[in-house]
Amino acid sequence: MADFKTHISVSTIAGVFYGVGGYQAGLPLESCVIGGALCSVSGMLPDLDSDSGVPLREAVAFSSAFVPMLMVDRLQRLGYNHERMLLITIGVYFFLRFGLAEFFRRYTVHRGMWHSVPAGLSAALFAFVVCSCENMNLRLFKTGAIFIGFMSHILLDEIWSVEYRRGRYTYKHSFGTALKFWSGNHFANVFSYALLATLCILAYKDEGLMSGFDYQANGVPHTTVQWVQSLRTLW
Repeated sequence: MADFKTHISVSTIAGVFYGVGGYQAGLPLESCVIGGALCSVSGMLPDLDSDSGVPLREAVAFSSAFVPMLMVDRLQRLGYNHERMLLITIGVYFFLRFGLAEFFRRYTVHRGMWHSVPAGLSAALFAFVVCSCENMNLRLFKTGAIFIGFMSHILLDEIWSVEYRRGRYTYKHSFGTALKFWSGNHFANVFSYALLATLCILAYKDEGLMSGFDYQANGVPHTTVQWVQSLRTLW
């Protein structure tokens, strides 16, 4: 299994290339730096299911710090004043820092369903739902950064599960426990795919949810469907 330094090093390198690629594609420099940073630190996210140690501590700390920051733009678009935004972000921080951490400690096992492709998609979709901006390209760019960083972790775990000994490759018992779509735990499978389905619905209905808070899109494509439809009108 790759250690913490290897995971963060690889996800950071991936983040640098991702940010440079975004800049070459014409995205703002600030957004490219943020995207690269998100990709870098997302390499720690799969270790939320670690029992203890540096990976769990750092992954929880990252989630608790970055999620409230990603929410700022959405809260601004809801018209909240600074005091209310501060209270909400503080509440989210404490919920993630202590509530989420305790949930993972109690109800997950290392290399369980949080080390899987559906979990990577859920993490990316969560970022998509939390992050809101008028430019859909920037929103998708940040979402992609989370997914790439997450996937770099579980891909490394699989690579480290293969050893070359005496002229042939051998597989450790951990092989296949990271890059997977389901596990041997039925409840974990159902919960993981239910979470993924819920996040898909939230992303699809995002504007509808925002309208419940008196938010108006002002003609700007907000959901993925609207974004695709706006591209079709250009064609």
